[in-house]
Amino acid sequence: MASTNYARLREQTMISHEDEEAVTVNTRALIDKVLARYSGEWTTLRELIQNAADAQATNVTIRFETSPSSTVPLPQSQDPSERLKHVLLHHTVKTLLVSNDGDLFNENDWQRLKRIAEGNPDETKIGAFGVGFYSVFADCESPFVSSGKETMAFYWKKDSLFTRRGKLPEEQVQKGTTFLLDYRSQSTPVPPLLSLCQFLATSLTFVGLHTIQLYLDDWNVLTLTKKIAPAAKVSIPKEVNPKTRDGLMKISDVEYQNAQIDAQWMNVVGWDRKVPQPVNVAAAVQQESASSSSLRGWFAKLTSGAPSSTNAATQRARKEEEALQRALVEDLTGISTATVFLRISTVNVHTFISKQLAQELERATKKPPPKQTRIAILTSSYDESSASMSTISGAGAKKASEIFASVLPTKNGKIFIGFPTAQTTGLLAHISAPSVIPTVERESIDLNARYVRDWNVEMLRVAGIACRIAYTGDMSELKAKLDRIASADGRKKITKEDVTSVLPSAIHTYKQYNFDESTPSSKVGDYIEEAFWMCNQKASIDVLSTRGVLPSQMVRVATEDLSFVEGIPVVPDEVMEKSNQFVTKLREFGLLSDITTGDIKKELEAQALTEKQVTELVKWACSKVARGDFDASVVQTLFDGTVASIREEFVNLSASPVLQLGQITGFVNVAKIPAEMPTPPNTIPFRITKGLSPTQLQSIGWDELQIVPWLRWIIESDGYGFGAGQSLTTTPAVAAQVLPVISKAWDSLSQSSKDTTVTLLSPRTVIPTKLGMRIPPRAYFASVKLFDDLPTITGLQGVKEKFLAALGVRKTVELNVVFDRLMAKSTNVSATEESKWSHVDLIRYLVSVKDDIPAEDVKRLRNTPICTAEIKSADQTDKGKLYRVSELYEPTDSVKKLGLPALFWPGQYRPSTPEGRFLRMLGLNPYPSVNDLVNILSTAPNGGDLQRTALDYWIINNFQNGYNKVNVAAIDKAFLPVQPFAGESNNKIAKPSQCFANPKAGVLRFRILREDLLQYSQTFGVLTDPSIETCVERLVKTPPTDYASAKALYGYFAGRLNELPPRGNLTDRLGNAPIVPILQRSGGEKRSSAVRYVTPTSCFIGDGATYGDIFDFVDFDAEANTFLLRVGSKHEPSATEIASMLVRQPARLLETLGHEKYLQILRKIAESAATLKKDKSLWQQLKSSPCLLAEKQVSNLPAGDDEKVRELEDEEMFIKEYSLAAAPGMVLLDDFATYRIFQSSLLVAPQEELLESLYASLETPWLSKLVEDDQRMGNPLRDQSGASLLQKLIVERSRLFLYDHTADVIRHDAKWLEQNLTVKATEFLQVTRRLKGYRLQFVEKRTAALHRESKREATLFITAKYDLYEVSRALMSLLLKRPRQQDYLALEMLMESDLRRLKAKGYNVDRILRAKAAESRIADSERRKREEEQKRLAEEEVKARAVALPPPTQPALTNGVSGQEQTSDVETPERALSIPGAFSDSPPASSRGKRGNIFNSISKHLGMNAGNTAAQQQMQNLLTNGSQDVPPPYDARDPNSAGPGTEQVTSPRDLQRNLEAAISACRPYNSSTLFSPPQTTTVKETASYCDNKPGNNLVFVADLSNSIKLFLHRHNPDPTAFLTTHADALANFVFILTEVAAIFSLPTSRLNIFHDDAGASIAFNTNGSIFCNLRYFVQLHLAGMASPEGKVEACSYWYITLCHELAHNLVADHSSQHSFYTESFAAQYFRRMVWWASRMGA
Repeated sequence: MASTNYARLREQTMISHEDEEAVTVNTRALIDKVLARYSGEWTTLRELIQNAADAQATNVTIRFETSPSSTVPLPQSQDPSERLKHVLLHHTVKTLLVSNDGDLFNENDWQRLKRIAEGNPDETKIGAFGVGFYSVFADCESPFVSSGKETMAFYWKKDSLFTRRGKLPEEQVQKGTTFLLDYRSQSTPVPPLLSLCQFLATSLTFVGLHTIQLYLDDWNVLTLTKKIAPAAKVSIPKEVNPKTRDGLMKISDVEYQNAQIDAQWMNVVGWDRKVPQPVNVAAAVQQESASSSSLRGWFAKLTSGAPSSTNAATQRARKEEEALQRALVEDLTGISTATVFLRISTVNVHTFISKQLAQELERATKKPPPKQTRIAILTSSYDESSASMSTISGAGAKKASEIFASVLPTKNGKIFIGFPTAQTTGLLAHISAPSVIPTVERESIDLNARYVRDWNVEMLRVAGIACRIAYTGDMSELKAKLDRIASADGRKKITKEDVTSVLPSAIHTYKQYNFDESTPSSKVGDYIEEAFWMCNQKASIDVLSTRGVLPSQMVRVATEDLSFVEGIPVVPDEVMEKSNQFVTKLREFGLLSDITTGDIKKELEAQALTEKQVTELVKWACSKVARGDFDASVVQTLFDGTVASIREEFVNLSASPVLQLGQITGFVNVAKIPAEMPTPPNTIPFRITKGLSPTQLQSIGWDELQIVPWLRWIIESDGYGFGAGQSLTTTPAVAAQVLPVISKAWDSLSQSSKDTTVTLLSPRTVIPTKLGMRIPPRAYFASVKLFDDLPTITGLQGVKEKFLAALGVRKTVELNVVFDRLMAKSTNVSATEESKWSHVDLIRYLVSVKDDIPAEDVKRLRNTPICTAEIKSADQTDKGKLYRVSELYEPTDSVKKLGLPALFWPGQYRPSTPEGRFLRMLGLNPYPSVNDLVNILSTAPNGGDLQRTALDYWIINNFQNGYNKVNVAAIDKAFLPVQPFAGESNNKIAKPSQCFANPKAGVLRFRILREDLLQYSQTFGVLTDPSIETCVERLVKTPPTDYASAKALYGYFAGRLNELPPRGNLTDRLGNAPIVPILQRSGGEKRSSAVRYVTPTSCFIGDGATYGDIFDFVDFDAEANTFLLRVGSKHEPSATEIASMLVRQPARLLETLGHEKYLQILRKIAESAATLKKDKSLWQQLKSSPCLLAEKQVSNLPAGDDEKVRELEDEEMFIKEYSLAAAPGMVLLDDFATYRIFQSSLLVAPQEELLESLYASLETPWLSKLVEDDQRMGNPLRDQSGASLLQKLIVERSRLFLYDHTADVIRHDAKWLEQNLTVKATEFLQVTRRLKGYRLQFVEKRTAALHRESKREATLFITAKYDLYEVSRALMSLLLKRPRQQDYLALEMLMESDLRRLKAKGYNVDRILRAKAAESRIADSERRKREEEQKRLAEEEVKARAVALPPPTQPALTNGVSGQEQTSDVETPERALSIPGAFSDSPPASSRGKRGNIFNSISKHLGMNAGNTAAQQQMQNLLTNGSQDVPPPYDARDPNSAGPGTEQVTSPRDLQRNLEAAISACRPYNSSTLFSPPQTTTVKETASYCDNKPGNNLVFVADLSNSIKLFLHRHNPDPTAFLTTHADALANFVFILTEVAAIFSLPTSRLNIFHDDAGASIAFNTNGSIFCNLRYFVQLHLAGMASPEGKVEACSYWYITLCHELAHNLVADHSSQHSFYTESFAAQYFRRMVWWASRMGA
């Protein structure tokens, strides 16, 4: 259907004559929903202060009035601090009074006050929505307003709000307006003062108020006073565009104001009430004792809350705060003061909006948009912030920063709409925008509604422009300050020091206007920031530079140090570091740029640089090229036109006093050319490029000055730069400077460069000699000294010979000339023999020219006999024979003693002289070789002088002559003297490989070096020992034959164990070779005639005391034994070896060793059980083989002599018999009582823990595991009091028993026993004990036996006369994991001894005594309270003249069974109650046949038939608890006996109060898993219909409708399937429970549904949460839910059930009091139930 059709239908409806109705509003719900939007902490005060500001008030007074505590009395001290502290800690707020001196309410104000959402139509006021005043209903129920003569009171009628006006008499009229708010809650604490003062200080910031005073009762806690200087109008900066982007608003003018806020507050404002106060230790101890807690726990509570410091700073801050708190608490009424200084920039704004937008805004705000408005910017300059911190005083002055935390925008700025909102500005400035339209709760700006958003965005843009104007004003002040500083010094130029002095202020300003993200809406900050940066008339903004405050278009950002162009104004480094974000914004918006190349070039051309600036410029250029910012051409462009002045000390050495960078092409590398050398004009001086690498200089287009060009310039300039009159060719000093430079670089020059150098220098006189400057070919080296008249070089230190040789300088004189001159000298002397030129003269000459002797002449000299020798022959020297130099030895005494030919040399011969070195080069032997000495020793007589001399020479000169480098061991000639064997002569020599240096090797028949030469064995190549392989072969082939030889042999091998690795081939061979002689023993002596050999691996080391009879043991000495241990012998057999033999031959071992040693073997195996288990085969054999030793008790009774039998002790009646058995064929003894019964038929393992562990691991069963007990018991005794007492005794004494046991041996503690153990008395107990696997049984009577139905429940059955020892034995399996005999006795002693006797014996029973005393005191206190309550109730009822009910006169049936039948029908432990809710031991109830009380009426009205159905029977039991029908209060001594006289009925008013308290005590069960603690108190009745034990294992499954939760048993296999299957039942049950809860006005969240498969619990109450069983509903009521009668019956049933469970909120147990309250609930809410039943039936 089209919309036109619906429009037609609407018109028809409007013209119809049907009744019209006004739309109604639930005022309370409306106000609650509006208040839900107000999330601020001080919303009420904010609205009331804003109302005062709108009324033009100047002063506001806030007063909190308190009520004293009803439990804590006022302090007796008159100290004001103590009284004030008491008020804060213990008083509650009663009333809030807010007064102001503004305009009084007019009639329109009174009318608007009672209208919601009408608002203030005045566009100059902040209120817009008309809901602000209703924030008072957050804490107050009935506010009251007084203004002038008139008043108005608010009050509620149900959910509607009403007002009433009034007029005051003249004498009661007060000035101003006052709001009176009475707090709804009477337990409201005094609000936090510090937070409240922060709010008030912030509230005073922009509102028109002058003073705010805060009172707490009569205490003036805070006074705030604001002072504002007159406004100063300033012009709008020209560079700022005052219009917004969309043109809706324009700033017309600007005003600056300075303001200050003075604060005076009491020290109590800074006092932290949460700081712990000193405690009364005595009272704390008494309280802890009453709650059965230990003293240790009390101290733990005192210290548990102390926070631990995480670091030193936190700890220091905490200590300072603690010190401040101590100072404040001493003088809470003391006064502290502080002042803050503010700057407010206000702009007046004209609005230009369209008519449509104005209409939409008026529709949204109920007021027209203003034509003019104002926006204020609050900041605090650097100087004002500093001044604010200097005005504080008083003990609480440190809290000034917290009070003014939101006044000074030090962390973030806020948007103020009268008061601060939750919206931040994004910069460190508050913005007051009263015309901005907020959301309803006034916590944020509305940027969602279409037209409101447009208005608010434009307002935010105006705020951004206002911030820009305020920033410009701050920079103008900064500029004026710099001008004043410069003028004071008579300067116009701004210096670096001037800029430094104002840097803190500038940085402070930059940080103020640096925009971060605003919260919670980031758009707010974006709009403000956008307008701040985009309101430029031109792209510039004032900033601080190194030249003062300048437009940003003139300032640059120096991204690096440019000290060579200091004239460019740049942003200071400190600003870049501390205000980098603001500078980044300037660059992002294009208002600030980096220094460009053009800027630098312009500055370079404008001034002449110094050498220092040139150095910086070159370094900068190199770095820019290295980063890739420039290339060489750009650098050259910068250098063109750049000039620098030369330093004065270098002007004379420079061609020009000015350095032109554009003409520079090269640089000096001081690694090649020294810095002090003159360079060509196109080369930059090194002093300028010092610190720059050649690579950097080459990158800017400069080339390195090379040697050849530099040399050519030196030669062509004829010494320019060296000084007047000096040149390379004429001045030796210049040559001594230049030639070393060329010589140093000679090796690195290319061949062409070398040729060019030679060409330049060879024809010129550049070589200084002792005869003057010479060209190189005519000069000689200084080493040429053959003749004195040669021109040898002088003064060229450090010049390489190769360089001079390449130039042509000569090293030698021609040989022909030498011979000519020498021969000429020889002819001049007389022709005598001495004048001949001997071989000595020849050698000396040849030495002088050895480097120039041709190789062919050197070869001829070596092969020609030219020298004579000195040989001893009959003391005569043969002077005639000539020898080749290689045939001779140096002439030393040692060589001569060896008989070798020595060179004849007159005088002393020195090998280190040039002649000696030359002779050695020709082949002269310096010493005899090894072969020479071997030849001498092989022929020398043994023991003669020649042999001794040769050996001594060899030893002395072994290292000096290099004999140690010769492989002497490889010499195949016998020359070394050795020791003879027994019977040999003493003249034996051997090769080095045939003898050894270790004398112990002789035991294997190896030759040993002569004793005096043993220490020099390495010198002669003799090994210490033969190879280990050879020794092993000899040992295996010839093993020792007796003890002594074996000891010697093994001792030798023990010294070489490092050559026998534990797991090697040689070790294995020795271990498996028969090399160990076993000597037969005869009278303790060892005989060698009877020897057998065994392998080391099959024998053991030691005396064999334990295993000597079954294993071979040897013992030589410690050293020999070490060798045997290495090759496989052991000190004793391993567990594996012993076990193997044990498995193979157990009977032989037992017979040989005896049972004691056999036990030792078993212990050895037990200690190594973990290792043996790894050998699965052996372990299995141990299990199955009869190799384990077992004990058996064999009767030792004498036959037929009963008298002797009686005389025997128990130990003498049996003897212990040992036998071998397999592990499964015996038992481990852990049940001594059972063992005593069957001991003659059992094989028992030895009773040692070590052996028991072994036997157990071999699967020997524990005796207790074989025991099967068949318990039979009689009927339970009627009197179970003894069982109850024993149960308490067990729980009590088990604490003492388990006190000294560790947690690892305890199975269950006393708490578990208290919750899970039940003690029951029975007529008799009989136990038949059997052993599994044995045909044995024993029947005995017991007085105590333990019965376990499950792991969580245990029942101890006892007889009337029980034995505590049997009780101890029965319980021990619950207490300990491995009980011992002494444990049974200990527990028996603890149970039979009195506590005081135990204390006398040293047991710590103080804890138990204290607990018992506390329980007694608590019981007495409860009893007294009950008696007083009963007395009070009785007195009130007497006064009310209530009629008491008569006592019952006839006996009644309980649960449909007579009392006699109940007594005779004794219930067994296994028997469950047939009807849920029935109590087997409930006392008999009275009845008059048909009960004439309230429950008959309930049955009749609810339509319940008189038939004996299960539901009716459960209802009857539920109502009566099986007790007598006697009205309360009952006699605590005997609830079943009615005393004489008439009892009074309880006051209905008090009863109603108790019932309502019980309903209020119910609470939701919010836990995800329901795991209630088990029942811990002993109750007389057995499992009742409301027993909470089923709750132990319930798990939350789902939330049903109406907030009711469903719980299932934790072992339920499929909760999802359960929900699907029982969906209909759950829906119906939820309906019934919801209806019943409505009768009691009980929230359905307090009810829960659970389901179990078995159990007698219909419902239960756990900690106020009520659980109802779905199973009972399904069985009893689900089928009848289709009819109204069925619903009424179900609702009646569960109505009584809830009455019962609600009564448990007042009384925990099923006592007479509980029955009373159950009936009271039923009676009190009976009328509602009848009404519901009648409605349902209709």
